[in-house]
Amino acid sequence: MSVPRLLDAGEAALVVEFGNTVDPTLNDRVLALDEALAADPPQGLRERVPTYRSLMLHYDPLVLDRARLVDHVLRLTGSAAARTGAATLWTLPCCYDAPHGEDVAELAGRAGLSAEAVVAQHAAATYRVYMYGFAPGFAYLGGLPEDLAVARRASPRPPHPRNAVVVGGGLAAVATVPMPTGWYVVGATPSRLYAPERAESFFVEAGDAIRFEPVDAATFDALVTREASGEPVARRGLAT
Repeated sequence: MSVPRLLDAGEAALVVEFGNTVDPTLNDRVLALDEALAADPPQGLRERVPTYRSLMLHYDPLVLDRARLVDHVLRLTGSAAARTGAATLWTLPCCYDAPHGEDVAELAGRAGLSAEAVVAQHAAATYRVYMYGFAPGFAYLGGLPEDLAVARRASPRPPHPRNAVVVGGGLAAVATVPMPTGWYVVGATPSRLYAPERAESFFVEAGDAIRFEPVDAATFDALVTREASGEPVARRGLAT
C-alpha cells in the first residue's frame, strides 16, 4: 500500500493525499484515516475535512507541531487501511415528475435517451456519498450511470428549489439549498439531508450509499408534509 503524500496548506493545515482520482478504494482510505483520527486525535488538531481522495487537517501550530502531526498520521495510516463497520444505505424518495424533474427532457436529449430511460437509469443506480462541499449538506455522489454522464452546462441555469436531485459532469448530487447551477435537475426529494434545526444537521455521512425511490407528485407532497412535521422519510439500511 502506497504512502500518502503530505502537503502543507499554509502554516496551520496539512493535506494527506492518497491519490488523484475519484475512486472508492482511495476514498475508503481517506475515511479510514478520518475515523482513526476521530478515535485518537492528537492535542491541537482542530478539524478534519475529508474529500474524494485526501484528508485536510487543520491544527494549532502553537500546540501541535507539524512533525508530531505527521508521525501521528503515518502511524494511523499504517493501521487504518479499512473503515470499521458496514456502510449505511439510505433510500430517499424522489419525484421525477413535473415540475420537480424540470431538466429530464433536456438531459434526455443530451444523452440520446428517452425521458423514461433517464428516470429508470437514475433510479436503478446505487450512489456513493464521497463528500460534502460547496454548500451546507451538499452531498457529492458517485455511481451515476455512464449514459447520464453528460457535461455540465456552459453557463448556470436559474436557481433550483431546495432538495433538488441533480446530475452533471459524471456525478450526482442532492442540492440542499436553492442556487443557480450548471447541473441538470432530474427530480426532488422530500427528505432534507441538511436541516440546521435538527440535533444531527447532516444525517448522511461520507462513505454511505444512496438509492432514489421514484414517487409520484401526490406522494411527494404528502412526504414533504411528514418531513416538515419532524418525521424522517428516508429509510435506513445496510449497504451490501
